Amino acid sequence: MTRILGIDPGSRITGFGVVELVGQDFRYLASGCLRLQASDLPRRLAEIFHGMTQVIEDHAPDEVAIEQVFVKRNVASALKLGQARGAAICAAVHRGLEVGEYAPAAVKQAVVGQGRASKEQVQYMVALRLGLSGLPQEDAADALAIALCHGQSRQLDRRLDGLREALP
Repeated sequence: MTRILGIDPGSRITGFGVVELVGQDFRYLASGCLRLQASDLPRRLAEIFHGMTQVIEDHAPDEVAIEQVFVKRNVASALKLGQARGAAICAAVHRGLEVGEYAPAAVKQAVVGQGRASKEQVQYMVALRLGLSGLPQEDAADALAIALCHGQSRQLDRRLDGLREALP
């Protein structure tokens, strides 16, 4: 049994999702968003660090997964996103946790089966795969998708390790 914290970093809203990988199955544990209140970036980064530290304390994950930075249109936004990622990663590493990083297209491919899936498709598939009664908030759904992607990657790694051990 492995508990995974997925993080969807943002400089205004940072989503988180916690799932447990039990054998081949995933079980939903928690999700939510840190809605950052500070007006300036340095204080928002501190909010991310402290907020993610609290999430880690509350849910005791074994592993953490986070989305990689991508540049869609605005380079300045990508830089802020990178700083938000850094604050979240520091919170995880400060607690001694390993961090897996995944490209947005890889997360969508793992959860929806299509690397260019819409936000709505990700929300729907996350709810379906985790047996949720409703759709999670967008940032929380993205974080849960990142956790699912990481869990699937771990399952594949374990299978490959088993095959390698079985080879002469």
